[in-house]
Amino acid sequence: MKKLSILGVTGSIGTQTLDVIRKSPGQFELVGATANSSVEKMKAIIKEFKPRFIAMMNRESAKEIENFCIENKLGIKIYSGMEGLIKIATLEETEIVLISVVGMIGLEPTMAAIEANKDIALANKETLVVAGEIVMKKAYEKGVKILPVDSEHSAIFQALQGNDIKTLKKIILTASGGPFRGKSLKELEDISIEEALNHPNWNMGNKITIDSATLMNKGLEVIEAHFLFNCSYDNIQVLVHPESIIHSMVEYKDASIIAQLGAPDMRLPIQYALNYPNRKSEIANSIDFYEISQLSFEKPNTDVFKCLELAFRAGNRGGVMPTILNAANEVAVSLFLNN
Repeated sequence: MKKLSILGVTGSIGTQTLDVIRKSPGQFELVGATANSSVEKMKAIIKEFKPRFIAMMNRESAKEIENFCIENKLGIKIYSGMEGLIKIATLEETEIVLISVVGMIGLEPTMAAIEANKDIALANKETLVVAGEIVMKKAYEKGVKILPVDSEHSAIFQALQGNDIKTLKKIILTASGGPFRGKSLKELEDISIEEALNHPNWNMGNKITIDSATLMNKGLEVIEAHFLFNCSYDNIQVLVHPESIIHSMVEYKDASIIAQLGAPDMRLPIQYALNYPNRKSEIANSIDFYEISQLSFEKPNTDVFKCLELAFRAGNRGGVMPTILNAANEVAVSLFLNN
């Protein structure tokens, strides 16, 4: 039984990871979990999965969870703040840490987990955007696996299996286009929060959904791919694919292209990362190609979706520019979500 800790257990990826555990009886033990302030959700997780260690970023929420555990005589150790996240990320009992917190707050616990020789299932792209060179270098030094959970990077990772990365010619990152695909700048002037959060294909948290609506999410994924796969920005192409069936592709120097296809269900890349290099029983619906009948592709409109071009420029500038890009975006998204 593989021992697992989840940072960000009450969010979209964390919740879907719990479903993977739920549907894999006897395969995983949830040793530690963290959340920001979702006390009631954490209580339900404690009752169902019985983790031995919990951390809440919000200290008042940590106190509530601690009182709950004392009242129910559960014997769970409770931590709080960034120290708590680092504690859960470095538990001696844990073999693999799934990082699914939102934003660059994930960097410090990720580095701590690598230092503690824990394999990382990474669903927090901002960690590589802001410090990709540092993270990948440390992971290499410690012999730690960085297993991508983003559907696109999982697809690339899978398409590279069994091949020499030196034969890689190009990474083709697919994008759904988000809820505003095909719209003009004029049409986007008065978009509401509700419209921006209405993604056509994926069930994601608010921050990632807004990033998807602006294509900044794809820009951040370009930078993440650069560091994960040591690929030049000139050799990373973004392709709008509205059906979200092809999750990404890899072109080799002989012009052969290998794609990874699957239902738009985040449980697929989560399951693959947690079980790598093994594949387990079907957790999502199979694709019926008779029903789909066709797949379509478009060039992204960077005149309208300017964030994608900004990300390429920041990546090519290098240094701290991707960190600046990410920080500006986190603030901008927060301002938008708060009207």
